[in-house]
Amino acid sequence: MDLDLLARVLRRRAELARHDRWTRAELEDHQQRALAVLRRRATARSPFYGRRHQGFADLPLGALPSVSKGELMDRFDEVLTTGRLSRIVIEARLRSLTESGGDPGAPLDGRWWTAATAGTTGRRGVFVWDRAEWATILASYARATQWVQVRAGLTHPLRMAVVSSLVPTHQSAVVGASLRSRTVPTLRLDARAPLQESVEALNAFGPRVLVGYPSSLRPLALEQTAGRLHITPEAVMSASEVLAEPAARDMKRAWGSWPHDVYAATETAGISSPCRLGRRHLYEDLVIAEPVDEDGALVEPGSPGTRLLVTVLFSRTVPLIRYELSDRVTLSPVPCSCGLPFRVLEAVVGREQDVLSLPGPSGPVSIHPGVFHAVLDEVDAAAWQVVQHGESHLRVLVVATNTPLSSEHVQTAVVDALRAAGTAVSVSVELVDEVPRTALGKAPLIRHVPD
Repeated sequence: MDLDLLARVLRRRAELARHDRWTRAELEDHQQRALAVLRRRATARSPFYGRRHQGFADLPLGALPSVSKGELMDRFDEVLTTGRLSRIVIEARLRSLTESGGDPGAPLDGRWWTAATAGTTGRRGVFVWDRAEWATILASYARATQWVQVRAGLTHPLRMAVVSSLVPTHQSAVVGASLRSRTVPTLRLDARAPLQESVEALNAFGPRVLVGYPSSLRPLALEQTAGRLHITPEAVMSASEVLAEPAARDMKRAWGSWPHDVYAATETAGISSPCRLGRRHLYEDLVIAEPVDEDGALVEPGSPGTRLLVTVLFSRTVPLIRYELSDRVTLSPVPCSCGLPFRVLEAVVGREQDVLSLPGPSGPVSIHPGVFHAVLDEVDAAAWQVVQHGESHLRVLVVATNTPLSSEHVQTAVVDALRAAGTAVSVSVELVDEVPRTALGKAPLIRHVPD
């Protein structure tokens, strides 16, 4: 990490730590001031927002139109607030990283960090940040370890192992490369690599913090319990996939404490993480989060939204104001007693794309992944994936633990659960050694395969 970026990150970390001691009124005052600055800059410097927000200057945030990823990408050059960049330039940079294997932590022209989403939600996205924005992003990720009281600094190097994607255009790779230093010695492991390779590397490295996809962390937890993995992390951070209860239990059994479920996105960086009491709090000094229903209306705490609108208060190069994420989240109506001023995130229950539309007697029926969780977590599957073929056939892939599984039993349970939810489709069950992963190493719960 270059010294200027390191200094910025350390200052930003200290600033965010002071925010933790704010009152709720102080936080809301900060939000309004930061939002006003963001809106003025976006309207003045981004042709896209200049047109989109014309005549809206005196209206509150909730009255502004939302922005989809498709709209943002279609008008990307008009969204940018600087004429020094363009979609062509950024794509060339990302292509160069992929083809030549360059350092993703080295900024474009010494001042811009770039990353791309994989397009699993239906549309690939590219994003870019300047030096101040990137320092905030790195500080937001560091907040997760600060909140669970893992010491880090020049005198306490944070040995971190990350099991995720090594694709150089993925934000986790850019973050890992940017943080690489004597202060944060980092081991990066490919989630798609053979398990034994990861076990050997982790045993040799001995991380203080272990970070990864739940689908990668659970097999490692089973290896620890079996006596083949020998690490003693102070904290285990689960990210990028839904953390199910059985996986969390296995991690607690292996390493002595519950994993910390971190919620983040490429577009926003950190959105929430657990406090010292284990409840997830929104990073509301950085991101305003609005769970909304199908009509775009705010949902009450305790009720899940169908998507999440995020306003990134520190976004400058690519302003994000009421930007649509397809995640289905629920805010808690019950405050936390830890003392933080931020609201509690009760649940992240997957993406809108994870909801299946299956035929019912009176029309399409929406089947949430929770229907499958209720069945497949009960039989203690080590991993599972539902593949939808066309409209009326589901193929359920199941990885067994040490407990023998009957495919017939699983099939009957899934069919019964679907019938209770109002649909009857053909279901086949396959016992497999592992479920397919994406190019980024993630193991999605739901996949759609056309006929």
